[in-house]
Amino acid sequence: MPNVKTSDLIAITSETSELESVELTPLPIQRPLLLVGHGTRDERGRQSFLDFAAAYTALDSSRLVVPCFLELTGPTIQEGVDRCVDLGYSEFSVLPVLLFAARHNKFDITNELDRARERHPHLKFYYGRHFGIAPGIVDLWRSRLAQLDQPENNPNQIERSDTVLLFVGRGSSDPDANSDVYKIARILWEGSGYKTVEVCFIGITHPRLEEGFDRARLFQPKRIIVVPYFLFTGVLVQKIFDITAAQQEQWTDLSITALPEMGITRELLTLLRDREIETHLGQVQMNCEMCKFRLMAKSEGHAHGHDHGHSHGHDHGHDHGHGHDHSHDNPDPYANVDAYHQRIWQTP
Repeated sequence: MPNVKTSDLIAITSETSELESVELTPLPIQRPLLLVGHGTRDERGRQSFLDFAAAYTALDSSRLVVPCFLELTGPTIQEGVDRCVDLGYSEFSVLPVLLFAARHNKFDITNELDRARERHPHLKFYYGRHFGIAPGIVDLWRSRLAQLDQPENNPNQIERSDTVLLFVGRGSSDPDANSDVYKIARILWEGSGYKTVEVCFIGITHPRLEEGFDRARLFQPKRIIVVPYFLFTGVLVQKIFDITAAQQEQWTDLSITALPEMGITRELLTLLRDREIETHLGQVQMNCEMCKFRLMAKSEGHAHGHDHGHSHGHDHGHDHGHGHDHSHDNPDPYANVDAYHQRIWQTP
């Protein structure tokens, strides 16, 4: 059965006409913006983030935008801060370019900002929040899925009622972040007409992608559409595509299609501006109730428990669908389901 190749849809993420429709008015506060990506050893993934930062800068060049990475590649957060300090700045907006809330924002990025303030005590950071579950992102995926209904992408005209969505997140050791993956998958499915949506992950937590395919086939669909919930390309995104291709070879009676990662889109650039404005207005909000780091702090007798040793305003944010990856060969401590459940509520 004919299948839509991933490469046929890559152009969706980089259509110039989409970006031309975005207009950003210069902000009244000309504060430099530190954009923090996760980081990856995959050069394509690294460049994708840098291109995203460049596209955002081009929409409003009235203030400095400095891209940097948390790990695996450079420039680092410390190098980004030092660049701003060398230019004479002492106040920064900081935005994590990440999808969901987990350890990287709750601890890792904030700890890096603490390190920077130890070296430069006069600095002040206005720390914004992750992308999270936003209408613009849901609209983006709905638009992508609508394109798959077109005859050129669905030559056999398989109905949505015969199609299962397979929603793939990065996977996190933070239950709060994993639950958000299920939430946005459900929002995307509601009212869509698809038979159902299955959620799985490419790493750390469970169910993994292969099990996701097994579960999707239980509904006896004619088509499975894989939705990789990642911002940018990288080793893990390519792994999703490779596993999808292998599944198509094994199950030739099914049409199996993988959409591309989100990439540089009008929806994400507009949402990033919303997050930047929040740092200027002091409107950043966070979810503490289900945060295991807050619960740890509470159990140790701390006050609210989300200070984490840093005083700059912040929310909790992390992707785990940020599109980057821990692309190293260390064994996966969560590969075994039982071991995962034993460790999931442990804290650093």
